[in-house]
Amino acid sequence: MEYEVAEEIDERGAFCPGPLMGLIKAIRQLEVGDIVLLLSSDEGTRTDVPAWVEKAKHKLLDLVHEEGYDKYFVEKLH
Repeated sequence: MEYEVAEEIDERGAFCPGPLMGLIKAIRQLEVGDIVLLLSSDEGTRTDVPAWVEKAKHKLLDLVHEEGYDKYFVEKLH
């Protein structure tokens, strides 16, 4: 699926909580409806990001597993 990404954050090689902190910082700076693409190779991010997105009441549009990293597409809802 194709998404119109407002900001891409490349956190490959960073460890928790780095990727999550990068996502939070980006979400705070964007407009409602914007989509952030987070790239992360940290396995802990697979649980941290979905949990935070649900808690913060945003939307995880997609999680795509690539070779060596994951792509998280998150929409800012408020």
